[in-house]
Amino acid sequence: MSTLLLKHADLLVTMDPTRRKIADGGLFVRDNEIVQAGPTAELPPAADTVIDARGMIVLPGLVNTHHHLYQTLTRCMAQDSVLFDWLETLYPIWARLTPEAVTVSATVGLAELMLSGCTTSSDHLYVYPNGCKIEDEIQAAVELGIRFTATRGSMSLGRSKGGLPPDSCVEEEAAILKDSRRAIEQYHQRQRFGMVHVALAPCSPFSVTGDLMAESAALARAYGVRLHTHLAETMDEERFCIAKFGARPVDYVESLGWTGDDVWHAHCVCLNADEIALFARTGSGVAHCPSSNMRLASGIAPVRAMRDAGVRVGLGVDGSASNDGNHLLGEARQALLLQRVMGNPAALGAQEALEIATLGGASVLGRADIGSLAPGMAADFIAYRLARLDFAGALHDPLAALVFCTPPKVDLSVINGKVRVKDGEIVDRRTGYAGAGATARCDQPEDAAGRVIRGA
Repeated sequence: MSTLLLKHADLLVTMDPTRRKIADGGLFVRDNEIVQAGPTAELPPAADTVIDARGMIVLPGLVNTHHHLYQTLTRCMAQDSVLFDWLETLYPIWARLTPEAVTVSATVGLAELMLSGCTTSSDHLYVYPNGCKIEDEIQAAVELGIRFTATRGSMSLGRSKGGLPPDSCVEEEAAILKDSRRAIEQYHQRQRFGMVHVALAPCSPFSVTGDLMAESAALARAYGVRLHTHLAETMDEERFCIAKFGARPVDYVESLGWTGDDVWHAHCVCLNADEIALFARTGSGVAHCPSSNMRLASGIAPVRAMRDAGVRVGLGVDGSASNDGNHLLGEARQALLLQRVMGNPAALGAQEALEIATLGGASVLGRADIGSLAPGMAADFIAYRLARLDFAGALHDPLAALVFCTPPKVDLSVINGKVRVKDGEIVDRRTGYAGAGATARCDQPEDAAGRVIRGA
């Protein structure tokens, strides 16, 4: 068993049940599990790996609850479009994706996320042209060493049947369900601290049928995995659902079994008070994507009202083509600022923004093993150096500096007990060194069953 000691952090932000913030704090880790979190003086004096964190603020790794990594290759397109127009511009481009493109885009996007402080990311891959498969992006996550929830997305309602996407971008529903079952059986790791999870994620009410939504829910629950989709993102979606289904988006998906503590929805900009209460009552989660919602002029999600009602809320970067970046700490800042736009300067504070980015995301993804620094939790933590120009004048409150000031890249990231970012650069898993080649392939990345992933 290997051990790791992090010591002398200027501030250790635990996000534990009492929200301890420990000056001169540290962590003692055995393999991939935190054994102790507390003042440096109370920790063991030695370990196999020792990290001196003087001059740093340390906190749990950030959790990304919604993304489309394949979009990393199509940034800054349809720059002045709302969601439906933006999608109709990009669908024909995405129809030309290849397996290599999916892997490359996932590698780039996940590397960016890791450098922003993300240690766990979900992704929603719902376009599968030209032989693309879910393992094309799982491979990238395994090679980089980031904790990953791969959602097997899908589109089945093409334009000829009244949906938004062109027919060239949709799949047959029987094939979707068959491949969904395969993905769960082959890649979902059920053990505590599992590095790869699989969820099922029909794309949206305007791109799949009600039958696929209902059958996907039944399949996911039979396997004990989670469900994810886009919901109530824009007024265009609301009008579509009322015209096609005679119901608002939330009422429609509720009728199909898509509420519950095993479900999380992306965006949820257009929720009313009754729908917020429904989500709170059923335990349904929300991935809040502030930058994407602003980029596409979708509106402001009622995060303050959701939190006050008890809805589980996490952060999502969303697709790089509707955000044009992959900076999760930046999303925490945007979440804080956006909730204040309506006139309440105390609508969201720095502490709560970071809670949403850590504990909130863990809860939305159904993970009780990440999101805080406490004994028994996964050894996923990040650190930022405080002596930087970005934080000048703000070090009277280091936690606030992280959220209010210009979001920096992370200086240190440990995921599952292994150093993955060192001195601001991704560590090559084969050599243990940061810098050139850091995103190169490891020798034999494996799936949940120990099989070598194709193409490695």
